[in-house]
Amino acid sequence: MILHCVFLRFKSAVQAQDKQEIYNDLAALKDKIGGIIDVTFGPNTSPEGLHGGFLDGFIVRFESPEARDAYLPHPDHIAVAERLVALLDGGLSGLLVFDMAT
Repeated sequence: MILHCVFLRFKSAVQAQDKQEIYNDLAALKDKIGGIIDVTFGPNTSPEGLHGGFLDGFIVRFESPEARDAYLPHPDHIAVAERLVALLDGGLSGLLVFDMAT
């Protein structure tokens, strides 16, 4: 299993509704791309203050590394990812990805 953890630094002007729409579109990928077990998302709730400005995020749980590898170039994923990056402070620099095998 792979946990695809994505941490986000949205532009300050991005509204909660815009975030929710992106999260809904990410969750909908489960029905379009094989191998996705689930998608969870939300704000950082750590009390440590070590977020580095990454105040939001989501996790896509995949059945296997192969499922993750098929997801990355999938056109439906690319479409959502491009819209997401446009909402981030600094574009791609407003994104941190960490994949973990479990």
